[in-house]
Amino acid sequence: MKWEPVAIMIVLLGLGLWVVYGPSTPHELRAGAVSAKFTIGAAKGELEILGGASEPGGALSASGERTFRFLPRDGTPSRVIGERELRAVVGDSVLDQAIDASGNRLFRILNITGWWSFAWLTIGFIGQMLFFGRMLVQWMVSERMKQSHIPESFWWFSFFGGVMLFTYFAWRQDPVGVLGQTSGVVIYARNIRLIRKQARRAARSTVDADVKGPP
Repeated sequence: MKWEPVAIMIVLLGLGLWVVYGPSTPHELRAGAVSAKFTIGAAKGELEILGGASEPGGALSASGERTFRFLPRDGTPSRVIGERELRAVVGDSVLDQAIDASGNRLFRILNITGWWSFAWLTIGFIGQMLFFGRMLVQWMVSERMKQSHIPESFWWFSFFGGVMLFTYFAWRQDPVGVLGQTSGVVIYARNIRLIRKQARRAARSTVDADVKGPP
């Protein structure tokens, strides 16, 4: 197996992770503050939280109240906003989710707000792993045969991976992902059906030949 494709994959993966986890905002956090990602319409950035939300037990800072700032990717930071004021605007549940996410390292890394989101993200990861698995199997089989070849397992990996990714993208309300998987799932299923029909025809032909016997 050639090492060059593996090296290129690693480089692309590193580039992608750098884009995802690189600095998302040019603004510096206040000393002792933590952050959680926010999206409002087309605007994205960080919600800065100062006041001990990430401390064990959720203890507040010496001031007795958390304070917040919106740090958009493009634009200037908002003014410092008190907790009562922000709760009155966004509601308790929304702000509580942001505070919980800021105090959970796993949630911050995965850019999610709770365990329910983690469950959906797991579906997406499994779907993507199946998609990677299909290409890995196809690549290994082709390398062994010394020619391009698509095994039946490729289509099964594609089908189940496509179904899971379609479900994940629909939950994320991602029209690009939904559009990409809609046609794929149907095509994968159709190829599996054609392979099964071909196998049944081949089996019937073998049986008919055995019944007739040698000429």
